[in-house]
Amino acid sequence: MAKLYEHFFRFATSNYFAMAIHFFSEGIVFKPKNIRILKNWIRQVILKEQHTLGELNFIFCNDEYLHNINVAYLQHDTYTDIITFDNSDKKHNIEGDIFISIERVQENAQKLKIDFETELHRVMIHGILHLLGYKDKSPKEKKQMRAKENEYLELL
Repeated sequence: MAKLYEHFFRFATSNYFAMAIHFFSEGIVFKPKNIRILKNWIRQVILKEQHTLGELNFIFCNDEYLHNINVAYLQHDTYTDIITFDNSDKKHNIEGDIFISIERVQENAQKLKIDFETELHRVMIHGILHLLGYKDKSPKEKKQMRAKENEYLELL
């Protein structure tokens, strides 16, 4: 039994560290702080939700860049802080592109009177939660989404 567990642990941890999370920027120069900690946090959330990770791209951008995506792909002529595209073709596997407007995150943080990093992490995990299947259209869904955001922010 110990050998089976040891084999599983080696397999699980090798896949755990092989999961691809990338950070890019478009239209701005931005790099999040503590990238290794953020990647491990995101992996932990995905594993806790019993999903696997294929490839995940965070693209940090400005308002105009994200607005153009919102118009072109979603036909919404509004500014937003995040747009998430699910690229997965397998159930319980996370693959996607998460576009985040740094300008919106900064403005939201100021309005909410919270630290920029805290708001950035909330928006990042919000995108992950969408990829995990959580919605936020109805009041009930919004409440559940906020509760999950808070739960996972506590892990960071």
